[in-house]
Amino acid sequence: MESTTKRNPVIIAILLLLLIFIAAIALFPFFALLLASFKPSTELLRNGLNLKLQADLLSLKNYVYLFQDGAKYFIWYKNSLIITIGGTILSLLFSSMVGYALAVYDFKGRNAVFILVLAVMMIPMEILMLPLYKLIVFLKIINTYWGVIVPTMVAPVAIFFFRQYALGLPKELLDAARIDGCSEFRIFFKIMVPLMKPAFGAMAILQAMGYWNSFLWPTVVLRTEDMFTLPIGLSGLLTPYGNNYDILISGSLLTILPIIILFIFFQRYFISGLTVGGVKG
Repeated sequence: MESTTKRNPVIIAILLLLLIFIAAIALFPFFALLLASFKPSTELLRNGLNLKLQADLLSLKNYVYLFQDGAKYFIWYKNSLIITIGGTILSLLFSSMVGYALAVYDFKGRNAVFILVLAVMMIPMEILMLPLYKLIVFLKIINTYWGVIVPTMVAPVAIFFFRQYALGLPKELLDAARIDGCSEFRIFFKIMVPLMKPAFGAMAILQAMGYWNSFLWPTVVLRTEDMFTLPIGLSGLLTPYGNNYDILISGSLLTILPIIILFIFFQRYFISGLTVGGVKG
């Protein structure tokens, strides 16, 4: 019995090598992108992305251009950060409140509202673009940060996720807090939100990635170059009159950093939120 419970070191070694191999394949695009960011555009057009180390071709010219001559790049970076941070915070706030209400409160039409949320999840963004565009024109928020954030700050996917997670919260805490005289908002922010940290961590990463990488909707809303986000601005480097692949790759590499930092801080909540919250209900 004891021998069967012991782990075979050979199997462990094989699994470890297999995981290292899979990780290497997954990280290959990142390392190829990192190496390409130090190469000139002509080399990239000739040989594409590869892991060849050619010391005579490597330089910091691309990054020097971004930091010295690419003033617009950091304006785009700032715009992306503002939209991502603001949109993520508002989306987490409102989506969690809606999902929590659908899970905890028993009111007339609750199931109809939840079915409507599921229905909206199935509608592609392209179908909603025209009515949303008319909405932001009516609100006079075209070419503004709010024009990008407002139509997407209550996300059906986030509502569904928070509802599923909130279904597993202990209802006894609600009753105890009400007996002590707590208001519903205080119960939510002081008691339930701390219990929903894994859900907030998971959704923070997913929502931030959505705002950070969004291209189609900001392209429709934003008009002037000073309001462009990184995806829009970097796409403008590729034109019929010249393809600045070296600058494009260097700029794209720097856009990865905020998402990596975000995942490092929230990875514990992200994993537990998906594994626990995804099976509620």
